[in-house]
Amino acid sequence: MEELIKEYALGYTMLREAIEGLSEEELRYKPAPDKWSIHQILIHVTDSEISSTSRLKKVLAEDEPILISFDQDAWANNLGYDLLDREQHFLLFKFLRSSMQPILDQLTSEQSRRVGVYVDQARFTFKQLLEYRVQHIRDHLDQIERVKNAYQENQTY
Repeated sequence: MEELIKEYALGYTMLREAIEGLSEEELRYKPAPDKWSIHQILIHVTDSEISSTSRLKKVLAEDEPILISFDQDAWANNLGYDLLDREQHFLLFKFLRSSMQPILDQLTSEQSRRVGVYVDQARFTFKQLLEYRVQHIRDHLDQIERVKNAYQENQTY
């Protein structure tokens, strides 16, 4: 659990390093009409963090709370991600992660086994939900690399 918490704490730094030195053109580049730009990925990561921080807290505070996901495509398509301030969202992500740190630093093994229940009756422990948060950042770091590579390939033509 200790390694998981450490990686969770590094999420902001890892994302920041992944975009360091990129131009606005690179950040806004979409590899295909139905694919997200790095800018949109970062807005999504923050929106996802808003939702997941609430879920994590519910699992620790309430007895087997009902957990609700959000429709990421609807949010991306209907909330004007291209118009949103990336730095504001990025700082919000940082603050959300850091706000969880004192809670995670005091986490007991009993708390890590607390359960939340999604509306489809899928049950997840706090530890599983935290693992998902860490994997979510890993997945989007990979996606950012794919977009960066696609941008570079596009520039050679």
